[in-house]
Amino acid sequence: MLDTALLIVREEGADRLTLGHLAARAGVSKPVAYDHFGTRSGLLIELYRWIDVERVNAFREVMTTGERSLEECARVLAAAYIHCAADKTDEFHAVGAALAGSEEKAQVFQELLDNSVQMFVSVLKPHSTLSAAELERRCIGLVGAGEALSAALVRGTFNEAEAAGVLASLIQGGLRSPPR
Repeated sequence: MLDTALLIVREEGADRLTLGHLAARAGVSKPVAYDHFGTRSGLLIELYRWIDVERVNAFREVMTTGERSLEECARVLAAAYIHCAADKTDEFHAVGAALAGSEEKAQVFQELLDNSVQMFVSVLKPHSTLSAAELERRCIGLVGAGEALSAALVRGTFNEAEAAGVLASLIQGGLRSPPR
């Protein structure tokens, strides 16, 4: 059903995604859709999570193929993170906008941030001599920086290349061991 929900968002927009419309397009009864998702918000949240997991997994796969220097890894990671924020045309942003105002969105957004932290950890681990706990703490800070830079990009403070360059610099600097 999530595949069908994604098609509806792509073809008709997030406003057209209702449980009844999903049931009709997926060829199931309305009770099946309601039993599975509960509410429209439940459907949107599951779709939002699903899209995020797909994006993170695809990115993780790209990042784990081939050897990259820290500089190249930081550049690609930063560019991909910032590009996601800059691309307001995709389904992820459409579904996120449809969730705006939902009490559950804050919780879901935190889950997505946690997923991003874990993605940063897995991508940067081969380039780090930091303990696992310290690497995770720094990745939390890097994702926070990425979110702030993304917000500045959306406001027009930076262009995409500038924001990605700043984040890449922060990533490289963030992996340095603390002075003793």
